[in-house]
Amino acid sequence: MRNFISKRVDSVPPSGIRKFFDIAATMKNVISLGIGEPDFVTPGPMLQEGIASLQRGETGYTSNNGTIELREAISTHLSNSYNVSYDPVNEILITVGVSEAMYLSLTALLDPGDEVIVPQPCFVAYGPEVVFAGGTPVTIPCKVENEFQVTGAEIEARITPKTKAILIGYPNNPTGAVLTRERMLEIAAIAEKYDLLVISDEIYDRLVYGIEHVCFSSLPGMKERTILLGGFSKDYAMTGWRIGYICAPSEILAGARKVHQYTIMSAPTMGQAAAVYALKHGEPFVQEMVAEYDRRRKLIVKGFNELGLDCFEPRGAFYAFPSIAKTGMSDVDFCDRLLAEQEVAVIPGSAFGVGGDGFVRAAYAQSYEKIEQALERMQRFMHKYG
Repeated sequence: MRNFISKRVDSVPPSGIRKFFDIAATMKNVISLGIGEPDFVTPGPMLQEGIASLQRGETGYTSNNGTIELREAISTHLSNSYNVSYDPVNEILITVGVSEAMYLSLTALLDPGDEVIVPQPCFVAYGPEVVFAGGTPVTIPCKVENEFQVTGAEIEARITPKTKAILIGYPNNPTGAVLTRERMLEIAAIAEKYDLLVISDEIYDRLVYGIEHVCFSSLPGMKERTILLGGFSKDYAMTGWRIGYICAPSEILAGARKVHQYTIMSAPTMGQAAAVYALKHGEPFVQEMVAEYDRRRKLIVKGFNELGLDCFEPRGAFYAFPSIAKTGMSDVDFCDRLLAEQEVAVIPGSAFGVGGDGFVRAAYAQSYEKIEQALERMQRFMHKYG
């Protein structure tokens, strides 16, 4: 029988992180620093608002665009937080998480052969989603010497007549890196010079430590060139509710909405109700979670450095990205052995693309006590191999 899978899909390998999740799930005493999901339960008042939505009988579809209440709340939030204004009617679309938002954006934009510049290491879906949409990802390896921040010069060197967009995700998964305003302005200048769009995934915008997040579309002249992606999974511990959004100029949003209409219908209704509450009343909960993540961040970075696993300081999200060069192992071999011998799960940096070789991703979305235990186990490991 012939192979019925499309060449486009067949060309993409399985996710490099799934193997470690699957193995860890079979181990009784494993401590997983692999999964990028908050260990917090969605704060109670948000839960109750979702339940109340169901009890009010709000179990049908919403508008394709999402409820106007949520779009207005997002518009107000972005204006108050980042001084960038979006029309809730024509420039905001509610999606099933940022994953759908990414799919819609790339599918709406790309024709076969169009190129998208993708700095790496990055979220594992970026490159494959470009391929699935018919485009070609052009990767840039970001360097620890630059704190994993892509530079304007690195982007400009990879621009061709086929380049259509630049896809960035900061605060970054897997490195925890945050782009400075100066680096963002470099990218903005390149986008304007070569008439490009910037797709900015800002799902971790509230999870920054000791600095302020800069929204890319708030930069001078960038709102009309930016597709802003955001959501509630990370900042508000609402991963399972599956609520994300796209903010973009109306003509671009219309293209994304068309794909959305034929694919999804609408995001979960009760999740949208909970998201409205989160934006209007959830700030104290966000601050509590950020403070706890910061406490864990300091613990894990200090711990890695003391073990000889050199780790630059992550300033956002909830990931540390230490070098395992001292061990002489590949990142895959390091993760395999650590999981088998000490039952600690971390993810090879190479799973996140070029630039990730020789590093591992460790999520500090686990409890402080679990991180302490993981570091104790890793100390035994490093005594053997370090």
